Amino acid sequence: MQLYDLNLSGNCYKVRLFLSLIGQQAELTTVNLHAGEHQQADFLAINPRGQVPALVDGELHLGDSQAILVYLARRYANDAWYPQDAVQQGRIAGWLSFAANEVQHGPGSARLGKLFGVPIDQLAVQKKATATLQLLDTQLGNHTWLAQGSQPSIADIAVYPYVALAGDGGIDLAPYAQLNAWFARIRALPGYIDMPGL
Repeated sequence: MQLYDLNLSGNCYKVRLFLSLIGQQAELTTVNLHAGEHQQADFLAINPRGQVPALVDGELHLGDSQAILVYLARRYANDAWYPQDAVQQGRIAGWLSFAANEVQHGPGSARLGKLFGVPIDQLAVQKKATATLQLLDTQLGNHTWLAQGSQPSIADIAVYPYVALAGDGGIDLAPYAQLNAWFARIRALPGYIDMPGL
């Protein structure tokens, strides 16, 4: 198994983190985005979107961090990470979508602007980030894990990175007590690994 990776990417990190949590090995290949490696034909053959992360597992070529989490959970992890139950799968799908939308366009975009100098609408991004963090804090005040189960799921892994990295975007996480307690629970999981900024 090979993971095409970028160390500072929260989307790549969520895949590395999940692999570590389930004890699954993968060869990491760093993709140099500044040099345009993600737009070269050999990489586009793996992921036509030209994005990291990308996973190669045998004949499978798979892009998108949320899709990779689903695949890894179903193929290599126990059912707790992605239960067979339709209600739980529906809840998890909702949080995977939340990670790709609200989290990506809120705390994720704030980090992109501040850390990497990408032009953003600072006011809109801050508003989106605040709404995202408040929603999460409320959810986690009522539930230990995002999908409401008694154990973490891939929903938690999908949402965690860019929320926990919000400080890189100049967002103060101190007011969100439930969110910070959830960070601590994730960091206490066996096999947890860090990334720069955490």
